[in-house]
Amino acid sequence: MRSRWSSILLMVLMCVSVVTWNVIQPLAGWSQSPVDRTAMADQLGSMSVIAQASPQKTFTVPPLPYAYDALTPYIDTQTMTIHHDKHHGAYVSKLNAAIAKYPSWEGKPVEELLTNLNKIPADIRTTVRNNGGGHANHTLFWESMAPKAGGVPKGEVATAINQTFGSFEKFKAAFKKAGVNQFGSGWVWLVLTKAGKLEVTSTPNQDSPLFEGKTPLLGNDVWEHAYYLKYQNRRADYLDAWWNVVNWDKVNARYKEAQSP
Repeated sequence: MRSRWSSILLMVLMCVSVVTWNVIQPLAGWSQSPVDRTAMADQLGSMSVIAQASPQKTFTVPPLPYAYDALTPYIDTQTMTIHHDKHHGAYVSKLNAAIAKYPSWEGKPVEELLTNLNKIPADIRTTVRNNGGGHANHTLFWESMAPKAGGVPKGEVATAINQTFGSFEKFKAAFKKAGVNQFGSGWVWLVLTKAGKLEVTSTPNQDSPLFEGKTPLLGNDVWEHAYYLKYQNRRADYLDAWWNVVNWDKVNARYKEAQSP
């Protein structure tokens, strides 16, 4: 009799185990079919890939194409570090915060933003103007300099400078005058106009020549943060020293690109 009851109890336990497994299995997301299990694993894997494939459409500060101390003694290491990491970094952060409010403008080149300011939503337009200009201006500025550079212009831009200003020395004098006379903060530029002519001009704050349809070829930052640690209030001395680090190969490449149809 005891053996019979033991057999019955064993059968009951087996039935309970089977029922429990069949109930728990679907709740855990797994079917008895190996095909279904494979399909679910593939689906989970796809979700992970989709998340990884969603890049943030934000602006970033480009790394310097040279070391922070590479432009000494003309521009000191501390100025380069603060200027690049802190000042340029702040422009990029504020620009990203503004653009994030309007996803339709995310991912567009900064040049497109600056040449279409009238289309930018009014509540972020000034922020984009100031900080987008700061980002574009500084990006060009870093690339306009190089260690062991300076000297005289090369290539087609050298010919254009001589034809427009009479000589390289006269061009430098015009550039320096515009930089010294820029009241307060701003930039001094060599630009190519819509008519294809070279021109020296200056802009206040972080305004870009792009606002007027001009192509910047060379720009020098005359905000005090660009030179004050080394030159204090001697902006003219800073402008003179700066010619020793101008990357004329880059300027000539910009000139040729701007003239391409």
